[in-house]
Amino acid sequence: MRQLPRLLKIARVLARHRIDELLPASRRPRVLAWLRAVIPAPGADVLALPRGERLALALTQLGPIFVKFGQILSTRRDLLPADVADALTQLQDRVAPFPAGQARAAIERALGDTITARYASFDDAPLASASIAQVHAATLADGREVVVKVLRPDIHARIDADVALLRALAGVVERTHPSADKIRPQAIVDEIETTLVNELDLQREGANASLLRRNFAGSDDLYVPEVHWSHTSAGVLTLERVRGIPVDDLAALDAAGIDRVALAEKGVRLFYTQVFRDNFFHADAHAGNIWVDSDPARKANPRFIALDFGITGQLSPEDQYYLAENFMAIFNKDYRRIAELHVEAGWMPATVRIDELEAAARAVCEPYFTRPLSEISLAEVLLKLFRTAQKYELTLQPQLILLQKTLLNIEGVGRQMDPHLDIWAVARPVLEKILLERYSPQRAVQEFRKRLPEIMTHAPDMPRLVHAWLTQQVEGRHELAMRSRDLADLATTLRGMQRRIVAAILGVGLLLVAAVLYGLDAGGPRILSVPASAWIAGIGGLWALLAAWPRR
Repeated sequence: MRQLPRLLKIARVLARHRIDELLPASRRPRVLAWLRAVIPAPGADVLALPRGERLALALTQLGPIFVKFGQILSTRRDLLPADVADALTQLQDRVAPFPAGQARAAIERALGDTITARYASFDDAPLASASIAQVHAATLADGREVVVKVLRPDIHARIDADVALLRALAGVVERTHPSADKIRPQAIVDEIETTLVNELDLQREGANASLLRRNFAGSDDLYVPEVHWSHTSAGVLTLERVRGIPVDDLAALDAAGIDRVALAEKGVRLFYTQVFRDNFFHADAHAGNIWVDSDPARKANPRFIALDFGITGQLSPEDQYYLAENFMAIFNKDYRRIAELHVEAGWMPATVRIDELEAAARAVCEPYFTRPLSEISLAEVLLKLFRTAQKYELTLQPQLILLQKTLLNIEGVGRQMDPHLDIWAVARPVLEKILLERYSPQRAVQEFRKRLPEIMTHAPDMPRLVHAWLTQQVEGRHELAMRSRDLADLATTLRGMQRRIVAAILGVGLLLVAAVLYGLDAGGPRILSVPASAWIAGIGGLWALLAAWPRR
């Protein structure tokens, strides 16, 4: 009941922006229709907006947590129409700043020291303010310029309350929506909660930045600011202050003489390098988090600057391999291989017919290959392949969806800087080189050397284990040991059924004895004026009834 006022506010905002129109008429919640009758209609300017932009506007009015919810939901393009996902991707995480006094108090609590003891100067006016944290400029004692990121006051409690509300709404969807098993609303809320909780740990974000910086140390393609660990904790992150041009400010890039064509190609190469060389990628690479180094010496050889490391991604070695092979199969128009890889990776059930899946992949890809390569979006091809595969019971992995969203961002930024960017021509040689190095004999030897201590640890046990196994084979007493919760439950059920059958047989036997005694008029002695045969029949019937009663 404590959430009722918040729930009513959400319903009022959604009704005012006519968000129910995003759903088919048969699935629109009645409460929104009732609210529309009493809530003033939005202005013509709002009604003229596309549905996705209206949803983004409504989420913005509901507050910062719902802005973050919309941003995360935009990654689920397997669930949302493309126009809605695109509109949510554009949500800007800019909210009103909180007072400097609260920021100072929060920093001092997190660091266990005063601001003046830790920083030579601290600017009370924030450089930026978002739903989770805000950023202030500061200077260290040695004169180095830094930025200090601090969590918003009471952000943990606010996120807990809104996540609880989202979970309650997901429960309603789960009980009422006909396609709830495909949408999996609780799983979506789990994903959102995990992302938000990770973003609340600024020390974790610092670790992400530190790893990305190490991966690109000395690189001419990407610069990552240094983390100052002595001034960082779970609630405060202190980073080297960097300056650059936002990647979507094309006028400023041109005024600085930046080679946008070279920059766009670098962006594509960086994506594949992060995913397939390092297996660690910046997964929130929208224009607000990517700058371009404004150093005049880098006009001809520009490099990116990465910001905000709260959301990063990694793949398992298996997913990494199958995804790389999928890219290469798309490059080579090898539809049979695409179908085989989806099944081999376990993304689809083994019962799927490869020839049918091959034909479906061909139907998706062939229309694209009639266009010039510079006009083809690799992310769009991948998205349509995933959506087609869903008809064949594709199991989408969250990390693959995050990767796909990142690829869409990178392509969008690249095409903005160079509308004629040929994604395929840039990506293919990079991917081929990385795969050649990753799966080369030299790499295999390196992996073997890393695992050599583990192998040597278990080596002394190997002769004994091999001898025991061979002895079992020769003597014909090889045993297969299976442990399964389902098998254990089945065995318990069978034992219970066996006991009930025996009890039922005994009970029926007592009934038969009673019937024979009664038929022979030999009911035996009377107990409480009732013949013994009747007592036997009653006990037998009750026994048989209890034996047949289902156990829970």
